[in-house]
Amino acid sequence: TPRADTETLVETALRLSHNQPTGTVLDLGTGSGAVLLAFLSERPGWTGTGIDVSKNALAVAIRNAAVCDLEARTRFTGKNWTNLPDASYDLVLSNPPYIAHDELAQLEPEVQMFEPQIALDGGPDGLDAYRFLSQNLPRWMSDAGQFAFEIGYQQARPVTDLLAAQGYFAELASAKDLAGRDRVVYGQMATKPQDKTKI
Repeated sequence: TPRADTETLVETALRLSHNQPTGTVLDLGTGSGAVLLAFLSERPGWTGTGIDVSKNALAVAIRNAAVCDLEARTRFTGKNWTNLPDASYDLVLSNPPYIAHDELAQLEPEVQMFEPQIALDGGPDGLDAYRFLSQNLPRWMSDAGQFAFEIGYQQARPVTDLLAAQGYFAELASAKDLAGRDRVVYGQMATKPQDKTKI
């Protein structure tokens, strides 16, 4: 089950896909697979790929897919985002590292204890992953593909600005969590680079 903050990401993904009975979803930094599996459990016509650099995380994700009886519709791959080939997914999801490096020490002890540093550290300003995503997202998306990323509660504007600056995306917006804080940025492709294959 996704943690409370991440439920907003799953809910946004379900809203974006509500008119699509079938499709393909890519989950970047899938971790335990909670987001991908929660989404696929509500979208029986969809298939999904989860990417994570951590072998331990992927082992957990594969076990979780089996528990959820979703093995036939999921694939998990141990890749670094920088090594992903071009693809053509209908929906791209990510809960990337978004905490500024200097703020890591201020996290609640249970977060520091249970989350690996690589899953938390977003670089000096917390935006490193979003810079990479904004530049590379078009390579992994279908013609009218959509995306949703979890963000830190003060990052909606800077992340939206990064995406808007690329000129590839339309209908950029943010969704709030139960506490009323911006928690997800989402949108869709406006134009499409050519020649795509599946990862």
